[in-house]
Amino acid sequence: MSQDHIIVSRDGAVLEIRFNRPDKKNAITNAMYGVIADAIAAAESDDDVRAVLFTANGDFFSAGNDIKDFAAQSTDAAEGPRHVGRFLEVVIEAEKPVVAAVQGHAVGVGTTMLFQCDLVYVAETARLTVPFIDLGVVPENASSLTIVDRLGYSRAFALFGLGEPLLGRDAAAWGLANAALPAAEVEPRARAA
Repeated sequence: MSQDHIIVSRDGAVLEIRFNRPDKKNAITNAMYGVIADAIAAAESDDDVRAVLFTANGDFFSAGNDIKDFAAQSTDAAEGPRHVGRFLEVVIEAEKPVVAAVQGHAVGVGTTMLFQCDLVYVAETARLTVPFIDLGVVPENASSLTIVDRLGYSRAFALFGLGEPLLGRDAAAWGLANAALPAAEVEPRARAA
């Protein structure tokens, strides 16, 4: 099922990774993280791939972790590897440019993964949120530290400490995204980058 929820395809020299779980707001499961990590790792060793592009179907770029799946992975009864760490690692360590086309809302890791992308294009009306404070969980991948370097303390605290949403147009103005565009223009602009 995770193969259906993540569509991996090639468009010339670009490897596209598309979130395809719009009925669940593109919430990411452990299995989906595994598919993404495998795709990026394969792209890194493929000389014909020059860049990786994250896109999504539906109104949400990603609602972040699938909470039900995430909770199941947190128990001792969970079997198999936990892929979220590997996903974050391959995005950070990717030598090929990683581009994100954020056409809709991004929540949790849907937002924090953008901190590791080389280029980010976002819809002007997209809302980027990190609800860690509301959920009582620690932000992944040192994102609460790295965001201070990107946005400064006050803006980072508003986002992480108060849980305030960040609109796409503000994300671009603050340097978190390369450009904020009308939603229909986000993916074409990211592809052209």
